[in-house]
Amino acid sequence: MPLTHDFKETIRARAQRDPDFRQALLREAVECVINGDLATGKAVLRDYVNATAGFQDLQKRTHIPAKSLMRMLGPKGSPSAANLSSILTALQKTEGVRFELLLRR
Repeated sequence: MPLTHDFKETIRARAQRDPDFRQALLREAVECVINGDLATGKAVLRDYVNATAGFQDLQKRTHIPAKSLMRMLGPKGSPSAANLSSILTALQKTEGVRFELLLRR
């Protein structure tokens, strides 16, 4: 089900005023990818990018064309590990956070 314009605007407005919310969106995307839910991870990453810097800025940071980034993070997209790593690295730098993997037994 596609997101409504109002919902996207709500996400964008909150992301622009609330750094904790932006970081939570990015963290959720990373957790989804790590836990094998690539579809949800890509969707959350796409929402994050749309609500923050945008695909043109991400293109400058990753050196991947904006249209390719949009396709990769779309429902049928299949980003390579290298591209996904590049995207996540750029977004972490933009947000000023660094994710680490903690193994629990």
